Amino acid sequence: MAAGGPPAMDDSDDKGGLRAALGGLTTRGRSFLAAGVAAAVCAYVLGQGDLLRVGLLLAVLPLVCVTMLFRTRYRVAGTRRLSPSRVPAGTESRVHLRMDNVSRLPTGLLMLQDRVPYVLGPRPRFVLDRVEAGGRREVSYRVRSDLRGRYPLGPLQLRLSDPFGMCELTRSFSAYDTLVVIPRTEPLPPVRLAGEATGYGEGRQRSLALAGEDDVIPRGYRHGDDLRRVHWRSTARYGELMVRREEQPQRARCTVLLDTRRIGYQGAGPDSAFEWAVSGAASALVHMLERGFAVRLLTDDGTTVPGEGDGGFAGSTQNSADSAGLMMDALAVVGHSDGGGLARAYDVLRGGEEGLLIAFLGELDEEQAAVAARMRQRSGGAVAFVLDSAAWVHGGSAASDAACEQRLRLLRDAGWTVVPVRPGTDLARLWQQASHQGALSQSAAVGGTTGGTTGFSGGWS
Repeated sequence: MAAGGPPAMDDSDDKGGLRAALGGLTTRGRSFLAAGVAAAVCAYVLGQGDLLRVGLLLAVLPLVCVTMLFRTRYRVAGTRRLSPSRVPAGTESRVHLRMDNVSRLPTGLLMLQDRVPYVLGPRPRFVLDRVEAGGRREVSYRVRSDLRGRYPLGPLQLRLSDPFGMCELTRSFSAYDTLVVIPRTEPLPPVRLAGEATGYGEGRQRSLALAGEDDVIPRGYRHGDDLRRVHWRSTARYGELMVRREEQPQRARCTVLLDTRRIGYQGAGPDSAFEWAVSGAASALVHMLERGFAVRLLTDDGTTVPGEGDGGFAGSTQNSADSAGLMMDALAVVGHSDGGGLARAYDVLRGGEEGLLIAFLGELDEEQAAVAARMRQRSGGAVAFVLDSAAWVHGGSAASDAACEQRLRLLRDAGWTVVPVRPGTDLARLWQQASHQGALSQSAAVGGTTGGTTGFSGGWS
């Protein structure tokens, strides 16, 4: 990704005029000017002509530098490139800056500065030597953040200086770039949900090839159709060649539910329970997309990402990468919701058969546990990672552990595979733990293409 300011920056275009240029006098320039004025006053009082000439020289030198710098007419273009522009938290990204002198005059000494948020590190500054006409200079710096989010970079600033260091003028470009810091992801072992359908281990639905919703009978023959697909009974009935419909695999669906209720989490910071849940949801999204599932991200407020396509799911293999980018961008900026319940998410899920459901839930009271239990009715399989956020803060208590276990039992009775999450536990181990509980089993076949004829098997590969 490349970005920069205007096609070129004209250093003679100063909105503040000469007064702004005088404001750019450095400490050295102000000292020369003050010394010159003082020498001139003393020369006038003492009647010393030589001292007057020295005073005039000291006072005029910074003014000449200001005038020359103000009337400089070379043009400079700036470009910024991020490599990469989307990075996981805790990973570095390199920012490449390129300055092009598009004028016919060489530049003087340039001091380049880029604005960055404080969480990305100190503000980078570079000194560029004289740039010849039509020449360029390239510099780079690194940025890193342990906090996910979207961080603006820029605009670029150039500080122009005269050879004597008497005056400095600052010029800014107008454009900026955005660095997206996404949650950390963890590779997960290949497992699958077993036992919900027989004959099609990967649990993929099948659809009619080359047939729309209204194409409920064998269609007419088209050039290029295989003659082995000719349906002779329909051909005799309609008096023209008719071909059979065929079935083709359809991508299985998976919904990743992220509970963002503020009341469901305690603590803050990169090591908090909420950040673990966000990172877990990101890992599950990436894992299921890699296994060929059509995946969507659902939050407790009913928002789905991506929002287009069939029910908000990623539509096809071709746009899986784009859909993954959208979901990771959404997780990069997701925060706590002010709502106190999971009702909106339940309304989205009860709209139809939603396939596999993977939920990352915060602390649940009795009412929210009941809502979550009803979500299981519309899914082919459901796994819930329930976080005890009190353990992240102060370790919890026996009373809270007993109350939490009661909520988990309610989810298990509804058919959920429930995995309690404690601080310090990695998601891959919990993923295996879910398989040991009976809902997940190790899968030796990865990336299968067979599928069931109806319903959803929930198979993972």
